[in-house]
Amino acid sequence: MATTDHTSSDESSRLYNPYQNFDAPINSQYLYKLPTSPEYLFTEESLKKRRSWGENLTFYSGTGYLAGSLAGAASGFFSGVRSFEYGDTAKLKVNRILNSSGHAGRSLGCRIGVVGLIYAGIESGVVAYTDRDDAWTKVVAGFGTGAVFRAARGVRAAAVAGVLGGMASGAFVAGKRVLKRYAYI
Repeated sequence: MATTDHTSSDESSRLYNPYQNFDAPINSQYLYKLPTSPEYLFTEESLKKRRSWGENLTFYSGTGYLAGSLAGAASGFFSGVRSFEYGDTAKLKVNRILNSSGHAGRSLGCRIGVVGLIYAGIESGVVAYTDRDDAWTKVVAGFGTGAVFRAARGVRAAAVAGVLGGMASGAFVAGKRVLKRYAYI
């Protein structure tokens, strides 16, 4: 991979020679000025200081799936150890642990990944509708996520899950603000 030269005249671009690592006599006329900051197609995108809806979707569903898979695998490990029977060989014990870890990890990972997917969609919809991104947006997204996730179990279950989702989202926002204020990370 070619290295870059930072001797450009202005700070908003850097010089790049794609033929620098090759032993070919190529003139320096093939230097390219590459920007050092992200480029946006529309100026409205550059003014916003938040992730796009696609980045939110990928981030929330991906981290939800990863966290759910790890938590489910840990839970499955302990249930696999509890399912040992007298006289099991080491191979059978490992098989029980792997099967229960894999099953619990997949199912919990998929559930929490779907919760992240719903949350990202609702949050992006609320931001697009209200044209602001604040703590209330995240609380509304948490409420909507809980209600949508449990809507198949009835109105009462959806309302309870919505309230719990809103409270969890509000607690997360409050905890994030406390960490920003008191823990200098």
